[in-house]
Amino acid sequence: MHAAPGASTSNRIPVVDPRGATQTFERSCEVGTTLLQLGTAAPAVLSPPGYLLGQTIGRGGMGAVTAAQDLRIGREVAVKRMTATTPEREQVARFLREARTQARLQHPAIVPVHELGIDDQDRLFFTMKRITGQTLSQRLAEGATQNRLLRVFVDVCRAIEFAHARGVVHRDLKPSNIMIGDYGETYVIDWGIARVIADDGDLPALYGDAAMLGGDATKSGTVLGTPGYMAPEQVRGQPATPAADVYALGSILFELLTGESLHARGSTAMATTLSTPQVRPSGRYPEKPIPPELDNLCFEALAEVPDQRPSAHDLAEKVQAYLDGDRDLARRRELAAIQLAAARDGLANDEPDARASAIRRAGRAIALDPESEEAAELLSALLLEPPPENRMPADLGRGLEEQERELNRDRSRRGVWAYLSVFTVLPVLLAMDVKNWGILVALYGLMLLGSLSAVRSVRRGQPSVTVALIVNFATALMFTRIAGPFVLTPLLVCCTLVALTPIPWLNQRPWVVMIWMVATVMIPIVFEWVGFLPATWRIGDGHMIVISDLVRTHGRFDELALVIGNLVFTGVVAWFLIVINRSRRISQRRLFILAWHLRQLLPQTKRWWPWSRGEPHA
Repeated sequence: MHAAPGASTSNRIPVVDPRGATQTFERSCEVGTTLLQLGTAAPAVLSPPGYLLGQTIGRGGMGAVTAAQDLRIGREVAVKRMTATTPEREQVARFLREARTQARLQHPAIVPVHELGIDDQDRLFFTMKRITGQTLSQRLAEGATQNRLLRVFVDVCRAIEFAHARGVVHRDLKPSNIMIGDYGETYVIDWGIARVIADDGDLPALYGDAAMLGGDATKSGTVLGTPGYMAPEQVRGQPATPAADVYALGSILFELLTGESLHARGSTAMATTLSTPQVRPSGRYPEKPIPPELDNLCFEALAEVPDQRPSAHDLAEKVQAYLDGDRDLARRRELAAIQLAAARDGLANDEPDARASAIRRAGRAIALDPESEEAAELLSALLLEPPPENRMPADLGRGLEEQERELNRDRSRRGVWAYLSVFTVLPVLLAMDVKNWGILVALYGLMLLGSLSAVRSVRRGQPSVTVALIVNFATALMFTRIAGPFVLTPLLVCCTLVALTPIPWLNQRPWVVMIWMVATVMIPIVFEWVGFLPATWRIGDGHMIVISDLVRTHGRFDELALVIGNLVFTGVVAWFLIVINRSRRISQRRLFILAWHLRQLLPQTKRWWPWSRGEPHA
C-alpha cells in the first residue's frame, strides 16, 4: 500500500542545521520521492511514503488489521483498513471516530495512532503501533498467577481513568480486548465503539447502545458491547457513562478472582445481567481464597445503580493498595470469626462431608487472620487428631480401607516366606529316624496350605481370619509332636500372634485372640493328659524329659538337629519382628514429620504436640 503520487511541486523550506544556522532546502515531490538539498551539502533522499503490507493479524466488524512496515520510517506498524468496498455513511463516521478517539488518548496503555488516510483503493485506513503478546483471556486460560493479573488490571484501570477524564467511554471492555505485551506492557485495544460524550450528536440514532445476542465479539450495526461484560443500563439501551466501563471492569475483576466469568456467554448473559447484576465472588465460590478487600471492591463495582459504583481511579487505587500489602484487618478478623463459627457448627452435624468442610473453613479463617489462636487450635485438632469411627468421612474411610489392604498384602507376603522357611529344616528331619511319617506329611501339608492362604491374601488384600486361625492352630498342634508343647511350640505361637494381631477384625476383638491362644497352648496338653495323643513330656525328680512323637532320637546328631531347628525358628521370629517394627518406626516417623510440617503452617498455640496433653510418645 502506497500513498497516491501527486504532481511535481517545488518550494523552499527553511531548516535549522546542527550548528544553529538557518538554511533552506528544496523539496520536490515526484512519484513519492523527496529530495532534500541543504545548501551546498549533498542531497538527502527519502524513501517513498507508504506501507509494505504483511499478513492479516485481526479482523472486526468494519475493518481488518494487517501487519505492515512503514517504508519511510522503517518501523513495524499495524494498519487497520475498512473492509467494505462501498461503506455506508454511518460506517465511515464510525471508522473515523475510532481513529480520532484512539489518537486523542495519548496514554502508555492505549495504542498510539500514527496516521489517518485513504489508500490507493480508496479505502480509509489508519496506522498504529504494532503490538505483540497475549490477551488477558489467554493468560487467564493458561493459569497465570492472580497477583500478576491484578497488576495488569491496575494498568487497565489507569488507562480507562485517563479516557474518562477526556470524555471517552470504551463500552466494550473484556479480557479479549486487553493485550499483555511480550515485555510486560499492557494495552487496552478496540476502541471501535467508544463513546465520545462531547460528540454524541455526530452519531446517527442507529448507533445507540445495543447488544449482540450471543458470542464474544463486537461488530458494526446494532452491536455495541459484549454480553456478560455490558452494564445493565447498556443492556436496557440507555447511554453508556463512565460507570458502564466500571461495571465491565468489575466483571473482569470477578473473573480474575474466581477463574470463572460473572455471566454465562451468549443470550443468557443478557438475562442474568438484568436479573442478578451484582454478585459477590465469595458468595458464588465460598471455597476459594478470595481476598475480602477485593471481594468487596468487586461487589461495589457491579452495583446495579451506576451512581453507586466506584470510579476507575478508585478501582486502581484500591487494587494497588492490596498489592502493596494494605489489608483491612478489621474486616478480615470479622470474616475469620464467621468462618470459624461455621467450622464449629459444621462439626456438630452428622453430614458426610462435615469434617472436610470444617477443615476448609478453619483454613480459610487462618488465611484471613493468621494470628487467630482459636482458628489455629481448631485446625490443628482437625488435621492431627483422627475423627471418631462413627463419624468417619466416607472418602477417608475408603482411603483407610485401601491402606489396610496394602498393609495386609505386605504382611501376607512376609507370611508366605515365614511358612516356607519351615521347609529349610526338612532335610535335617529326613536325615533323622522318622517314626511317624503321617505327622511329618501333615506338618508340611499345613505349611503349604498356610503359604497358599497367604498368597491368596496378597491378591485380595483381605486375609481369611478363619483359615488363618485354624491353620495356625493345627500347625501348633503338629509342632507339639516334634519336641513337646514346651520346645519350639511356644515360639511358633508367639510368632503367629505377632502376625495375626494386626488384622483389624482380630485387633478389635481381643477376646478372640485370647481364646485362640489359650486353646492353642492347652488343647495339646489336655489331649496328652487324657491319652488322646501320645505323651511328649514327663517330669521326674529334678528333671523333665521331652519325647518326640515324630522322630527317634539317638544322640549327638539329634541334639544338633534340635539346636538347628530351634535356631531357625527363632531366627524367623526375629526377622519377622524386625521387619514389622522397622515398618512401624518408618510410618511413625513419617507421621511425626508430617505433623511437624503442618504445625509450621499454623500460628503457634499453647499446645504444640500430642504429648503436651499428657499423651505418651514413642
